[in-house]
This record gives sequence, structure tokens and C-alpha cells, in this order.
Amino acid sequence: MRAGDDGLRQGRTDPLSGVPDAVYHLDRDRVLTYVNTAGEAMMGCSASEMLQRPFFATFPGLRGTTVEKTFGAVLADGRPRVFEYLHERWDHWFEMRAYPDSRGLTVIVRDVDDRVRSDLRRDDETRQLTAVMEALPSATVLIDGDGRILTANRAWVANGELLRTNGIDAGGVGDHYLTSMARGLRRSDHAAIVAGVSRLQAEPVDGPAGSFDYDYSAQLGSAASWFRLQAARVEGSPRIVVAHTDVTDQVRDEQVLAWKAGHDELTGLPNRSTLLELTGAALASGPPDGPGTALLVIDLDGFKTVNDSLGHEIGDSLLNQVGSRLADQVRPGDAVGRLGADQFLVLARDCDSSEAASLAFRLQTTFRLPFATSGISVPLTASIGVAVSRPDVTDPHQLLSDADAAMFAAKGSGRDRVHLFSPGLREAARWRLEVATRLRGDAIDQLVVHYQPVVRLDTGEVEGVEALVRWQHPERGLLPPDTFLSVAEETGQVIPITRWLLRETTRKAAEWAAQGLPLRMSVNVSARHFSAETLVRDVRVALRDSGLPPDQLILELTETCVAEDPTRAEDQLAVLRSFGVRVAIDDFGTGWSSLAQLFALPIGTLKIDRSLLNAAEQAVAGETGAVLSAIVGLTRTLGIRSVAEGVETPEHLRMVREAGCDLAQGWLLGHAMPADEVPGWVRSVQAAGGDLCALALARCAVAQAG
Repeated sequence: MRAGDDGLRQGRTDPLSGVPDAVYHLDRDRVLTYVNTAGEAMMGCSASEMLQRPFFATFPGLRGTTVEKTFGAVLADGRPRVFEYLHERWDHWFEMRAYPDSRGLTVIVRDVDDRVRSDLRRDDETRQLTAVMEALPSATVLIDGDGRILTANRAWVANGELLRTNGIDAGGVGDHYLTSMARGLRRSDHAAIVAGVSRLQAEPVDGPAGSFDYDYSAQLGSAASWFRLQAARVEGSPRIVVAHTDVTDQVRDEQVLAWKAGHDELTGLPNRSTLLELTGAALASGPPDGPGTALLVIDLDGFKTVNDSLGHEIGDSLLNQVGSRLADQVRPGDAVGRLGADQFLVLARDCDSSEAASLAFRLQTTFRLPFATSGISVPLTASIGVAVSRPDVTDPHQLLSDADAAMFAAKGSGRDRVHLFSPGLREAARWRLEVATRLRGDAIDQLVVHYQPVVRLDTGEVEGVEALVRWQHPERGLLPPDTFLSVAEETGQVIPITRWLLRETTRKAAEWAAQGLPLRMSVNVSARHFSAETLVRDVRVALRDSGLPPDQLILELTETCVAEDPTRAEDQLAVLRSFGVRVAIDDFGTGWSSLAQLFALPIGTLKIDRSLLNAAEQAVAGETGAVLSAIVGLTRTLGIRSVAEGVETPEHLRMVREAGCDLAQGWLLGHAMPADEVPGWVRSVQAAGGDLCALALARCAVAQAG
């Protein structure tokens, strides 16, 4: 409406009444002469109350600001201006467009508060992510949904300088990533990268974040280099993180892998896998009623002492000499290989028990003369185990296991002995068989769970517990998990064990919550469970039967667990996460660490392995501490909580606190304990003030003073 109008006359409408932006006209004295409907709504008053009034009297808080100066500049030079302005009194962002005309100035005001604040938040997140990326050794960039490079770390810049020596512009911030990558790459490599990145860009922002890996080569400086591209979309965002890890050394190693895969690097002899293949072929080709196939395991007696006293260089020389002597003594057609460490293996084809024993004693004579190296004469002896195939033995692993058991018998009988396999040597194998059998039977009823506290580092409060399974064996007593879980993993019995563990722990957590102790429960999950594809159902059943809220359950899995079948694992974890169950990566730092995969996984917690704490404790100038802080910073940027495992000393506690970890567990804070001890223990901590970190440090101080 314009000044002087007595309202809109019949048939006359304001052409700007439907414009969503506020429109104002000022004469050259800055007096309002027009305001549209959106302009009235923005000020909360009618046009009649604003017209013929000075603009800066109508809009409080703008006098003397950039707005007044900009309007003056537009009127002075006749050039339009567009700018964003934060109205401090309203704490609101607006976009202002000022256009001069013969009568004064037209001002269009648009509410851009949501967009500006979103941009500011995104810029802040980008700055945080950039800080984390700078700690990464791989050349890494963050690209936006349009494929433009938002930020690049130092490694990317350094690689770009090398590329420029070959006349290739690697691109930087503001450049299109895929266009930059086209320079210096083969067309097939670039096409594959375009396809992978485009697939990530096409994903719905609110869906599961995918990842993409690709290996390629590039001329970096004077020599060809190989890189592993690992791209992953940031969850809940169209942005993509792309890391380029230099794998040149790995690829060069792979160029000789065909040889190394079948041979021992030190001696050049066939290795375990090759000899097992040869043994399998011999077992399969031998006539049923003919001579058998023999394996001889040769273990050097006390070789560790030789290594420790004379050094590994001399030890390696001796191992080479042993391999040569053995190869000189075997029959034509036999094979000599190295199993590893100080163990060798001889495959003898078409060989019965007496011939195998004769061969073993002949090999033993090769050790009668000392071995000379570096001017030193070193006497060596060997314990030899012999196993000869029987008609019912067709598995080379079984034959090797028999020969290995015979070797241990030879070593146990005084060393420098030859021992032929007999069924009585299978005690160790029987134990494994017993474990496998009992786990299929009543052993599950003998399993018990101990619980280790998980503590918040900011308050010292006990937030939850990790469930650790034990076997209360009727004859052997309480057995740790390493005595039976490996067998359970091999046989698939780990799935019913985990199913039982889920039921037991969720029931216990719900029981404690009813007693006023809401402790979040962490349960370890095996890779086997992913391949069986029953994990989602088993978790749902356990939660339903116990009544435990899903967000009180954390499923822990190792890096290598995900690596075995990442797609299947990610799919099931995404379903679990969707109905509230939390997911944690356990033992981070001990397996492969793909940042791209971490970005893609629907995880909520990262458990940092104690080996990183030990390394940080021994590091010079806090280098590993910086890596620890970078890992924690990365998790925080992604909204992932960090848990430090193995906190056993006050120094460990100090380091993880300084690194910014959220949670910790370890002997310093609490040992694993039976279920019936947990409530009393937690209440004793609460009664003592509730800060377990402070209590643990005080306990250590008292112990040191004593």
C-alpha cells in the first residue's frame, strides 16, 4: 500500500500483496512510502502505522548500523546492494536487497534465519571435522552434495604439490572433486570412482550411510604410487569424506605375493599352506592299499635361547642352514618346508611307518655336527614327530595335527627324540572335542556371567557394565573364555551361547533397573551371528521377554568381526539401531581401521583397545596421545561416544581424560564380578560419593603411601 491511498479502491489490488518477501519503498529522505502485506506482517503493524514515517524510526535498532550506511551508499552512487544482516535486538538473520530508483529506494527483506544458522552450524561442523582430518596421515577431503571440495588436509595438499611436478593440478578447496580426480588417472579408474561417488551422492540423506572403496595408481613425483580410495557419506548429511591412503608398499609386496604366498620368506622353502596343499594331493592320489603319506614335524630344541643370547640375525642364519641340511637328506620327491618360527615340516610320499621312522632318524643325524655362523659354532638338536596316514585319513590338517602331537610328545620325553604318533597323544584334541560336545549339550547350563563396570569420566558415575561369560566346569572349575570360546566360534556353538547371554543379561539389567540401578548392559557379538542372520530376532526376543528398554542394551563387535562380512553386518546393525539398540566397535586399534567403514556403520560407541593406552604411555612427546585425542575428536564429531578399555593405572586414567574420552573400564575402576555382587558394589560406590574415578585414585594414593 502506498502513502496517500485510502485503502485499495474497488477493483484495484496491490500487485505485491502475494510476494512472500517484505517490500518497502523509501523516498530520498528515508521516509516510508510503500509497504506490502509481507512487510506489514514482518513488523506486526499495519501499513497506515508505518507509512510517512522515517524508515529507521519504524525499524528500531537499525539506525547507525550497516543497514543505514548501505542505504546511504545506494542512494549516493545508484548501485544496488545485496547483503545479509543480523538484527541484534531480534537475534534474527535477514537478507536485504536495496535497489535505487528516481524517487528513492526499494528494499526487499527476506527471512533467511534458518538457512544462515544451518550454514553456520554446517561450517562449524566442517571446521571440527577439518581439525580431525588434519591428524589423519591419509590424503583426505570433505566434499559437499554437489561434489565441491569443502576442505582438504595437509596430506592432500602435499600430494598435490608432487602431482604439480608432473604438470597435474590436483585441485583444492572449491574445486569439483571428480573433475580434479580426472587429471592424471586412467579413464577406467576415473569412471569407477565417478560411479562409486555418484552412488553415495544419490543416497537419501536420512537413510543408512554407504561407503565405497577403490584401488588406483597415479604418477606421484618420479615414480608410480598406488592408493586406496575409501569414501563414505557422513550419516545424516549429503557430505562425503574421501580418504586416499598410500598403499604403494602393499601393492609392491603383492607383486611378489604369488611367490610369497607359497614360500617362507626367510628360507625360501614352501610354507605351511603350500605343504598342506601338497599333502592333500598326496593323500588323494595314493592307492588305498599302498604305502601311506607321512608328515614329520621338526622342532628345534631351545632355539629361543639361541635367539635371545646370540641375536636374531644369527638365529636367521641358523634357520637357513637347518633348511638346507634337511633338504639334502630327504628322498627324491619329498618336500621340506618351514611351518614358522623354529619348526620345519617334511612331506614324505609313498612312505610306511618304518620308512618314516628311518627318515626321521636320518634327519636327526643332520644335527650331530654343529652349525657355524659369524665365526661361532652353535650346537642344535631337534625333536621330531612323525605321523603316517591311515586309509581313513584324507584330511591333511588332521595328519599335521597328529604329527604335531607326536612332536610335543618327543619334546616332552626329553627333547632330541623321535616320536611316532599314537592315539594316546590326542589329549589336547580330546579337550577341544569335549568342549565342542559339551557346548552342544549341558554346558550352557554351566555358563555364568561376570560383569565389569563401565564408568563415566566426567562424573565418575557407574553408567553400565560389560557382560563377560565364564564356564563353571564341573571338574576343572571356573574357566576363562579363551579356553572354550574359540572352539565355540569354530563349531558355531557361539550362536546359542550368545542367545543365552542376551536373555540372561537383559533379564539381569531389567532386574537391577527395577531395584533402582539402571545400568546399561554391553554384550559381545560374534561374526558368526551375522552370517547366521538370527541376531536381530534373538535381540528382539531377549528385549521383549526381559522388558529392558532397547537403548539400555549395547552390542559390541570387533573391527575384524565387521570385516568378515561388512555388508551383512551393516544391514543387521542398521535394523538393530533403528529400534534403539546401541552398537559399539570393540578393541578399536587392534584390527584393520577403515575410517570410511566407521563413517558408514550405524555405531554409537567406539571402544579403544588397551594397546593404544600402553602405546600412549610409552610414546615420546605425546605423539600417540595426540593420535588418541584425534580418534576421540573424530568420534565426537560423528556423535559417537568413546570408551577407553584397560584403564589399569592412574596414568591411564589421566591420559584418557585428557584425550576427552567419555567412558572407561579397567582394573583400576573395577574388576569383573558375579551378578549378585553388582548391586552391593554399585551402592557402596554411591554411598562413598558416587565418583568412582576419585575413589580409585584415592585408593591408589593410599596404597602408594603405605
